[in-house]
Amino acid sequence: KPPSIPNIAPKSAARPVSGAAPAMVGAPRAGGPCGRCPHHVPLLVVLAALPGARCLYLPGVAPIEYPEGGRVELKVNKLVSSKTQLPYGYYTLPYCQPPQIQDSVENLGELLVGDMIENSAYEIRMLQNTSACKVLCKKTLTDADRQKFKSMIEDEYIVNWLVDNLPAATRYRRQGTEESQTYMTGFPVGVERDGKYFLHNHVNLVLKYHSSPYNYEGYRIVGFEVEPRSMVQAVRPDQFDPSGVAAICTDDATTPVLDIDVHSDVIFSYDVRWTESAQRWASRWDNYLKMSGGQIHWFSILNSLMIMMFLSGMVAIILLRTLYRDITKYNELASAEEAAEDTGWKLVHGDVFRRPRHSKLLAVSVGSGVQIIGMSVVTLVFALCGILSPAHRGALLQSMMLLFTFMGVFAGYTTARFYQIWGAGDWKTTTLLLAFLYPGIFFSMFFVLNLFIWGAKSSGAVPFPTMFALLVLWFGISVPLVFLGAACGFKTAPIELPVRTNQIARQIPTQSWFIRPVFTCLVGGILPFGAIFTELFFIMSSIWQHQFYYLFGFLALVLVIVVVTCAEISIALTYFQLVSEDYRWWWRSFLSSGTSALYVFLYAVLYFNSRLNIEKTVSIILYFGYMGMLTLVFFLLTGSVGTIASFLFVKTIYGSIKID
Repeated sequence: KPPSIPNIAPKSAARPVSGAAPAMVGAPRAGGPCGRCPHHVPLLVVLAALPGARCLYLPGVAPIEYPEGGRVELKVNKLVSSKTQLPYGYYTLPYCQPPQIQDSVENLGELLVGDMIENSAYEIRMLQNTSACKVLCKKTLTDADRQKFKSMIEDEYIVNWLVDNLPAATRYRRQGTEESQTYMTGFPVGVERDGKYFLHNHVNLVLKYHSSPYNYEGYRIVGFEVEPRSMVQAVRPDQFDPSGVAAICTDDATTPVLDIDVHSDVIFSYDVRWTESAQRWASRWDNYLKMSGGQIHWFSILNSLMIMMFLSGMVAIILLRTLYRDITKYNELASAEEAAEDTGWKLVHGDVFRRPRHSKLLAVSVGSGVQIIGMSVVTLVFALCGILSPAHRGALLQSMMLLFTFMGVFAGYTTARFYQIWGAGDWKTTTLLLAFLYPGIFFSMFFVLNLFIWGAKSSGAVPFPTMFALLVLWFGISVPLVFLGAACGFKTAPIELPVRTNQIARQIPTQSWFIRPVFTCLVGGILPFGAIFTELFFIMSSIWQHQFYYLFGFLALVLVIVVVTCAEISIALTYFQLVSEDYRWWWRSFLSSGTSALYVFLYAVLYFNSRLNIEKTVSIILYFGYMGMLTLVFFLLTGSVGTIASFLFVKTIYGSIKID
């Protein structure tokens, strides 16, 4: 919490400071594709270096040049708290309101995350500093108003403002350092000390601008900082002020603070100070995207690469040494007595492609996993190229939903191709299951959780027209595309298998304890989780602690490592299973890598107990509900990678030996 109250020590080790912070070198350019893509996408760097390369701004994030004296609008957004995870509208509290409140929510993603962007009563003019302590309005608090403020302060709610699509930020300096500075988006409603509640009723607005007369006319806003204060202003009547009073603010240790239990009348005031900045418009998001722990990211990547190299070495040994020896031996001409004594994976060639139990569910799970993989890859490509910048609020979530909808065609095709392998003909039921099973689970969980949010009267509750729009996307676009992909898949010639399946299943010998499904799946899930758990911490902090996440370069590299790790661990465990003459590898290959989702959920439980301070029942239900959905997504993604990799591996090795 920022120590905005004089003579009261802060709880945290950080304190707000004034002055300009140095721009972070190498931070991703979030204002548009003029800036560098995160972590240097090589192709774009080469193109940008070509002679005559020009900068193009994306729609919606083009800079706005304000003339001197031009009106700059300050918009208010939802109040958020990491303790309750329930957002509320800004005017839920008795703040000063404009004559007419206007909403400006722009896309589906903003509605889904509960954004409530509205206009405000603040008057800001370009390059015009306000007189000290300009009065916004005067409010007389009722008992109900006091209770609202107390509840919000106790739950550590944060106020979010926007100027020129740039969120308000409070700057902090870490205790004991002079150069280490960081930003927190928004500012607290107030602070609580020893049972007393102090309201932030005065704000110093520090707006930074950049000008370049040779390139454009006017001024561009490149920074927006807020310094909240709790104070009792000295007032005098003023007939020229719309509020009828004028206030005098003093910022020193002798200024009394505003205790809402003591004072009934609250004066909301503000100062505006414009400062020129050398920071360009395209890099104005750098300060928000500063994240401590960059070294931790690289150590995590190095750790994941070591895991991947270890598995790659294991798979290389299997393929280049053991398999080569096995295939050479199996292809040698042997007597009938010698052939009868052969053991190993060749003996199950007549059962290795036998139809597994619950084959429809397996085919549907693999198809849904491919749908999620396609959505993730395309989303990361867009993010790496700067298209999904933070300036587009809700763009990331909206893009993921639309891409998931359109990737239904690949899900249908993949499910059909796998179902063809087992010679099953009930394609209509399988396609219907694909179109409605997992999307139905996600929608049902989301609908139930939304009812809890609606019951808490939170602005995060998705309106029913938006729910209807989601149903239109599902039934109107996703379902037809799933059937289109399935029709193409079933009309395509079946995949040619290298061996035929026997009519009578072979008896499976007794298996050792370390090769049984429970043990192998639990062991197999550890390594993919080990490749992602560090990045998972930053992703969860972004979701549950309202921090910006824009390290898509790291995330793309982690996704590649996870996919390779899942493929390799599934191949290795499938080989060991076939060597033990157990041909039931279909579901085992899915679960051996998909079990990593179990560790993701256990990590979510650990994160809840160690990092969050959630106490309300509704908030706990929301946390574990959404983490359950995320776990299911990761289960389908990793499991489908394992099954596809194992199938290609098994098809390859049995196609390399001679079978009578």
